[in-house]
Amino acid sequence: MRYLLLVSHGTFAPGLHSVLDMLLGKRDDILSCSMEDGMGADAFVELVDKTIEPIGPDDTVFVFGDIIGGSPLTNTLNELAGKGLLPKVTAFGGMNLPMVLVAASESDEDDATLIQEIQDEGKAAIRLVELDLDEDDDEEDL
Repeated sequence: MRYLLLVSHGTFAPGLHSVLDMLLGKRDDILSCSMEDGMGADAFVELVDKTIEPIGPDDTVFVFGDIIGGSPLTNTLNELAGKGLLPKVTAFGGMNLPMVLVAASESDEDDATLIQEIQDEGKAAIRLVELDLDEDDDEEDL
């Protein structure tokens, strides 16, 4: 099985997981945990260990972290390495909803194709929204 593991500071990862549940339905292959305010590294590592319990040696894992180099992502990768799972892990930093939605929706894709799609979608989703603030148009619509 290919697991998606979302990790973050605060409640970002569980919030994103909640959105995926809303859009795709609850799934066993999507896991999440977060380092909440005031939580120490040891407590977070315990949470990671509990969260990754279902992952076995034949599974692959796509890890999505909020910040490259941040404690949640680095501690998670360390725990996966300690369990001998690192060779089956692909890690992404800067997660956003479009990239994890692609990862969750395109589960039949081979890893290399899916990795490229995830990166492309994540980048494409970040753009400036151009607002048309022409007041004359607004008055005509009323």
